[in-house]
Amino acid sequence: MTVHTPAVTLPDAQRRRGRATMLLVLLACLAPVAASYFLYFVVRPQTRSNYAELIQPTRSLPADLPLRTLGGQPVPAGSLKDQWLMVVVAGGGCDGRCEALLYDQRQLREMMGREKDRIDRVWLVTDDAPLRPPIAQAMQAGAPATVLRVPREALVAWLQPAPGQALESHLYLVDPMGEWMMRTPVPLAPEKFKKDLERLLRASAFWDRPGREPR
Repeated sequence: MTVHTPAVTLPDAQRRRGRATMLLVLLACLAPVAASYFLYFVVRPQTRSNYAELIQPTRSLPADLPLRTLGGQPVPAGSLKDQWLMVVVAGGGCDGRCEALLYDQRQLREMMGREKDRIDRVWLVTDDAPLRPPIAQAMQAGAPATVLRVPREALVAWLQPAPGQALESHLYLVDPMGEWMMRTPVPLAPEKFKKDLERLLRASAFWDRPGREPR
């Protein structure tokens, strides 16, 4: 004899309570991030003079961005989250403009002192050209940078240059949630951009953790 267990149907009120609980948990996770951005963007915008251009609204890191290592292994886009990212975009040949941005990227991270571990250097290589050995070695000096290949046509769906500039002309700043939120002017003045970074790191200090630590 087969015994059939009847399906358990939750009352409407219980289902509503469950949804409300899930919503409250989600809001609790997002509240610190929203509060820091509210303070930065809304409460005191007139007292703050940004050097770099704020991207409003911010643009989310595409979950399907086809990233891969230099060896060709796929890398989930979400693995880049939970750190501030300073992003350089250039082909593997890395011309003079690319070299200058990579140098400034490294120097800016060092300028952050004790807070530098909250920032990762990222170079998104937009072609299959091999990296020149001196550049490859420089990217591994000190705290190694993240170097990934991505098709240029896929990348422009997320990052975009200022009018009249090339995609490779800027340093792009991405927050720990994977939101592209700032683009530097051309040419880059590192000492001025340093002040923007310091303000952002202070504003996010109560929810951001270095090194992709659990929140």
